[in-house]
Amino acid sequence: MLNRAILPRRQYAVAHDLGGNAWYVLLIVTIIYALNIADRYVVNTLIEPIRRDFHLGDLAVGFVDRRARLAVFYVGASIPIAMLGDRRRRKPLLVLAMRFWSALTYLCGISQSFWQFFASRVGVGIGEAGATPISQSLLSDMFPPASRSVAFSFFALGGAAGAAAGAWMGGLSQ
Repeated sequence: MLNRAILPRRQYAVAHDLGGNAWYVLLIVTIIYALNIADRYVVNTLIEPIRRDFHLGDLAVGFVDRRARLAVFYVGASIPIAMLGDRRRRKPLLVLAMRFWSALTYLCGISQSFWQFFASRVGVGIGEAGATPISQSLLSDMFPPASRSVAFSFFALGGAAGAAAGAWMGGLSQ
């Protein structure tokens, strides 16, 4: 067993040393991350009804599928958005990203053509690209290094919860 008297305090900091505000922020950004992931799984679950409604072939489905959109737009947009998050106030940027992706999610729902749907999904991806790096930066600001692994592990649970919720909600609407 490790003798704590030998180790400096910072090496074994525990979660209860943090204020409640850090845990509140962790909960909020985890919910945001879950919604971010849920959106992807809802569309993926509903891809066959979308294919029928818009009379899409395999190539078009590949363009609106999350993998193609994620690879090009989400990853491409996340780098400059993350850099902006390092230079500006993070909370307003996170709110802006959420509003943008929410508005474009609405536009996906009222799309009348493949191109409208595709453009809306690209916009959703760009909005979602802002949420994850900004949330991680916020968590890094609020949690000391000794507690970050717990915070980021909890944050990562939002991805699994979002995937499950998105697939479940998409399945309910079929």
